[in-house]
Amino acid sequence: MRALSITSRTITVELNQKTPYFALEEFDVFLNSAFVKKERRNVFTLFDLEPNTSYLIVAGNEKISLKTKEESLCLNVRDFNAVGDGQSDDTVKIQAAIACCPKNGCVYVPEGTYLISTLFMKSDMLFYLSTGAKLISKIERMDYPILPESKKDYFFGTWEGSLVANFASSITAMDCNNLIIAGAGEIDEQANLGDWYKNHHEKKIAWRGFGMYFKNCSFVEVIGIYIHHSPSWNVHPFFSRKLKFLNMRIENPASMPTTDGLDPDCCEDCLIAGCSFSVGDDCIAIKSGTYELAKKYKKSSSNIIIRNNYMASGHGGVVFGSESSGGIDNVTVEQCIFKNTDRGLRIKTRRGRGRIGTIDNVYFNNILMDGVKTPFVINMFYNMGPAGGHEEYVWSKKPQPVTELTPILGHFRFSNMKCLNVGYAAGVFLGLPEAPIKGIELENIDFTYDDSCEEGYPVMIEHNFKLKNAGLYCLNVAKIYTKNVTFQGVNGKYIELEEEE
Repeated sequence: MRALSITSRTITVELNQKTPYFALEEFDVFLNSAFVKKERRNVFTLFDLEPNTSYLIVAGNEKISLKTKEESLCLNVRDFNAVGDGQSDDTVKIQAAIACCPKNGCVYVPEGTYLISTLFMKSDMLFYLSTGAKLISKIERMDYPILPESKKDYFFGTWEGSLVANFASSITAMDCNNLIIAGAGEIDEQANLGDWYKNHHEKKIAWRGFGMYFKNCSFVEVIGIYIHHSPSWNVHPFFSRKLKFLNMRIENPASMPTTDGLDPDCCEDCLIAGCSFSVGDDCIAIKSGTYELAKKYKKSSSNIIIRNNYMASGHGGVVFGSESSGGIDNVTVEQCIFKNTDRGLRIKTRRGRGRIGTIDNVYFNNILMDGVKTPFVINMFYNMGPAGGHEEYVWSKKPQPVTELTPILGHFRFSNMKCLNVGYAAGVFLGLPEAPIKGIELENIDFTYDDSCEEGYPVMIEHNFKLKNAGLYCLNVAKIYTKNVTFQGVNGKYIELEEEE
């Protein structure tokens, strides 16, 4: 057992288990010899601890001794006249506590329901939502500040990879360092009660905000928070580094469009562990901006670890793009469960998205997928999202000139996986004729199929095609390597290789 995070009021640990997300058996957790709870997850958090206190944690047959961090001061938002009745507007009162918090202090939100619009975080503090504490967001968009368009090369708001004006998020952090948001509390964005999803592709005064937004931040941790019903993406770190998202529960109903779970965008050194997702779009979507933004800032997303997470009910489990012009590299996904997502791995890009950076060095290992319609999708003809996608330049299977607008995909490795109840296809890999996918490696992977599944579309392209229980379909892949890959119940060839000109 090892510590993933230690704050003044929480400890998050990871068991030395090799099974995805869950341990083999349920186990008891003791804290200083006192029984705390029964647990099944490989990663769990202990909440409501005392600062600067030593604890012995015993979990099953494993144990570890740790000490919580010191706190300079604890400020209870009730002392700043926050009401917590779910009716009174507590935004300014909680913001006052944040403004008054000294370095390495804690803003403490006790049990209650607090109505807010936007809370702006600051550096060197812990914002703690205790057990039973709930933030509920206002419904009217005009109750929120607007983050304006960039001014003198300083940027504020963003939407789908572009620097534009958007509404501030309920939790907003601009240029913060050493910020922790933690606790067993809840954030209900309540976007389903407003007009955020009506004509959601249209700009209404400003673009939609997120649940949490971190712009140009470093050494940020978000631990344990349950967040749901966001106006768009639940959690969006942007141009940030040294990030940890641990034991979060992120949910949106499937009927809510473009409500991704957690989207690191132009970020580096990010750990996502112990989180569960069930959302109306992609669970985790790694991004790096549009071509214009990438050309100006040349900022990739890199060194991202996704481990011991549970993805359910999303368009994709771990997704790259579609805004990925700055490049995405060195991504490791391990010990995760994908349950009933449309796709497992999903890469979506197209001509026009640019080659400022490549998507390369992607590794999936020790993964369980169950009920995933298509476990692997790499699509270089993606036809959705901003700035077109339906023109012949995007969908043509004939070679086009290689320019700085041509995306480049490198190497992808998948190993030690079980893919149960596959629906449409084991994998669909669509490279460009002028820029094939460089390499795909699959080792120790078992595919079994759901014969009762109806045929459907595994990818989003113009002139689309349906599949059912298909194997691996490869178009313009420079090299594919398989070892100990099995197919039980496949319809047709195990691997179908094509090149089109």
